[in-house]
Amino acid sequence: MRVSTVPATATIERLSGWGRTAPAMGLVDKVVGPESIHALMHTQSRGLIARGMGRSYGDAAQCSGGLTVDMTGLSFIGEIDSATGTVLVGAGVTLHSLLQRIIPEGWFVPVTPGTRYISVGGAIAADVHGKNHHRDGSFARHVSEMTLATPTGTYTVSPDGDADLFWATAGGMGLTGFVVSATLHLERIETTWLRVRSEPFYELDRLMSTMEETDEGHPYSVAWLDCAKPARGGIRCALSWADRCTMEDLPAALRSRPLEVPRGPRATVRRPPRLRLVNRLSTPLVNEAWFRATTLKREKIQSACAYFHPLDAIAGWNVLYGRSGFVQYQFAVPVKRRDVIIKAVASIIDARVSSFLPVLKRFGPGTPGPLSFPLAGWTLAIDFPVGPPQLPALLDRLDDLIAEAGGRVYLAKDARLKPQHFEAMYPLANAFAAVRRRVDPEGRITSDLDRRLGISR
Repeated sequence: MRVSTVPATATIERLSGWGRTAPAMGLVDKVVGPESIHALMHTQSRGLIARGMGRSYGDAAQCSGGLTVDMTGLSFIGEIDSATGTVLVGAGVTLHSLLQRIIPEGWFVPVTPGTRYISVGGAIAADVHGKNHHRDGSFARHVSEMTLATPTGTYTVSPDGDADLFWATAGGMGLTGFVVSATLHLERIETTWLRVRSEPFYELDRLMSTMEETDEGHPYSVAWLDCAKPARGGIRCALSWADRCTMEDLPAALRSRPLEVPRGPRATVRRPPRLRLVNRLSTPLVNEAWFRATTLKREKIQSACAYFHPLDAIAGWNVLYGRSGFVQYQFAVPVKRRDVIIKAVASIIDARVSSFLPVLKRFGPGTPGPLSFPLAGWTLAIDFPVGPPQLPALLDRLDDLIAEAGGRVYLAKDARLKPQHFEAMYPLANAFAAVRRRVDPEGRITSDLDRRLGISR
């Protein structure tokens, strides 16, 4: 019988994801070097899971009653190989720190999600995507190699080596092992500025047709929808395309600072407000301001941070949703099922629940990863403050709709999906479980997400 040993440096903490909806109590220990990881794996009978910056929205990076291992101490950044455009980094390095290091040398990360405050290990575990997936794919497409610590040993895996383990890890939510380090391919840039062009729409179907017609001509594309209320008999939307600026594209005022290094947040929210600020009264006002800000100036030069990571300007912005937290519901459906997007938006409007920042993007082809989220088609992400009594039933109906269409919900955002929906949405889950058993036959690595959905079988 396995018996847990409490690490001398461990503390008992209450953890939750970024949505703050599914807190858990358990031990937390921070590793400062890869040599300590194996010792932890073989002394925990109640399971353990790796955790980076805690930016998964649900219960993926916590282990109730077990051990959550803080990986942020693995924060080294190697020298950039200018010939290959690659760099070796520790799993605990944030994209923020990496960008601060590589931008002055004329490099950028090829894929970034909506926040740069995530760790490289977390980016791999969730196989994150950005506004350029239609052209450049997900984060794992730009990882040439990674070192993975598992209960059966440490492995160096790559798409050309142990491809099954590599792709099971990419999007595997940390359940195949602990990413220790990774070699990333970088993007060479001349400036960090983008030329952004925006256009308003009032018909969702027309917006989607325009995205299909124009996205391939721009590396970055994203659409915002107003799901608070119909407008002009349709849905108010704003589509933004972005292209990287060369030095010649920059106005004189910006040519003296072509490579802007990201700074820290401009403001911090430290505690939940007494009243939830995102509600049915405030949402239309926020949406109006967002729509005007996006479309008032149809073309502008914008910094990479402002375009890719607008919410990073406020540390702790998730707290603004109130003490009950919020659900970020993100799903993807195949190319031919754009009707599901239209039906889902109509259901959200009809349910009359507060929704914030609905974002629509097109996905290019996915990866071989059995749990990787992106698939060729469409993805919609939307925030819902917890509280309205009709919200759970709405999300259940959306789950049914998406599963029937051959779509899926993003596990990195999830805290409430049911096992039967997971089975339908991720038909390669058994293949994932088989790879996982090869490197963790006793099931030592687990999480609340794993236990809830039965991912490890």
